[in-house]
Amino acid sequence: RIFVFSAPTNHLISIIPSTFRHPINRVSFRKGTSTMCQNIDTASTADVELKSTDKWIANLDLNAFAADIKELGRILEKNQGPDDVRHLDKMIMWSNSLLIIGISTMWYGFAWGFNPISAFCVSLYTFSRWTMIAHHTCHGGYDRCHPNKGRFNRFKFGLGSLFCRMRDWLDWMVPEAWNVEHNNRHHYCLSELDDPDLVENNLAEIREADAPMIMKYLIVLGAMLSWKWFYYAPNTYKELKLAQCRRQGTPIPTGVDPRDAVTIRSIFAGTNPFYSVSELFTKVLGPYLIIHFFLLPLPYLFLGRYMGVGSLYFFNAFRTLMLGEVMTNMHGFLAVVTNHAGDDMYRFNKSCRPFSGSFYLRQVIASVDFAMGTDVIDFMHGWLNYQIEHHLWPNLSMLSYQKSAPMVRGICEKHGIPYIQENVFIRLKKTVDIMVGKSNMRQFPDIYERKFLELDAAGKPLKHVGKH
Repeated sequence: RIFVFSAPTNHLISIIPSTFRHPINRVSFRKGTSTMCQNIDTASTADVELKSTDKWIANLDLNAFAADIKELGRILEKNQGPDDVRHLDKMIMWSNSLLIIGISTMWYGFAWGFNPISAFCVSLYTFSRWTMIAHHTCHGGYDRCHPNKGRFNRFKFGLGSLFCRMRDWLDWMVPEAWNVEHNNRHHYCLSELDDPDLVENNLAEIREADAPMIMKYLIVLGAMLSWKWFYYAPNTYKELKLAQCRRQGTPIPTGVDPRDAVTIRSIFAGTNPFYSVSELFTKVLGPYLIIHFFLLPLPYLFLGRYMGVGSLYFFNAFRTLMLGEVMTNMHGFLAVVTNHAGDDMYRFNKSCRPFSGSFYLRQVIASVDFAMGTDVIDFMHGWLNYQIEHHLWPNLSMLSYQKSAPMVRGICEKHGIPYIQENVFIRLKKTVDIMVGKSNMRQFPDIYERKFLELDAAGKPLKHVGKH
């Protein structure tokens, strides 16, 4: 079910927790203005025939929408404090509890030689440690409100040494590389060609392949089971290398398109000019591979020998961790890859200025939310079910996104902007359709894209124009 909400903003305030209700209740969101910008020629847009799905664009007061979003973001940030830290601590406790349960029981392999319950716990720990704790901390969601500035800070968490990576967030991806690829490139180039996570562009080879559809589905299934180590880790590291080249003024090798994804396949094919196989292993993949799959279950080798069962416990634990890895890849694919893909998601040709009217608009119409509202539901989605809110204000806490979603819906309804919230499994279907070439993303009308960028530069409202 897709929601394009029609409830007025002041009605939505009533469902916000009482501790947050008072400051929000004081907000007076600005109504759309009819002031015209005399310096912007609107004649060309007046003759544009928009598709039925795009007609809302002609009536949008971009400046008024941006003002409402900025004001709400300001209030949300101002009201962050001890409650947000306590909420983070609770999520960390849930996540760590799953890890403790998983590693303390993974030696028991049942009749299959592995423990699916332990695998699920370890999988969910790995997923939540990334998508919730590392994700929002690395964005700066707790910079101002967390008392431990030496750890829960965007410039500290998981950064600087292998010890910090192990302590805070040990995964296939290097935290420094992920911060560049995700926090910078993805968030500020959303659904442009420069977005490293643009599914429609990254899967162009499969989409355009002259192959049976069943073969394309099998390729996507393989990607779902292995995408974190096969694609995401090497590609985020490529983005880190590109960022270093830009800082140092080093030219990119001739014939290399920096927008092309780097995967394990391209590395072993010898088409990756950014780093060697040995560097990928020693700095990116190796630490997680060795620590997670070999050192973590190692105590069970000694326990098994002590108990007279040899290496049985060790290999039960190893197989359980391997199953957990497959699970967390699938879970991550379901909650991460589906955030910005589908035939109802827009993509763009040109870049925009961060936190401009165009920027705020793009975060809404190129993102989708999932089921939400309780800590359990949100935990299982990795807090990625608030993708619209997170992209509007990347540096807020998880609790702030939970509070803000009803109000963002109300602002979007007020300005006639589609706000899409849909079941994550329906979004999976729409994402896979994009991947295999069965459907295409929406292209934002070029003439309005240019006009809105002019509006951002002019800093004045654009006259409502276009055919209805």
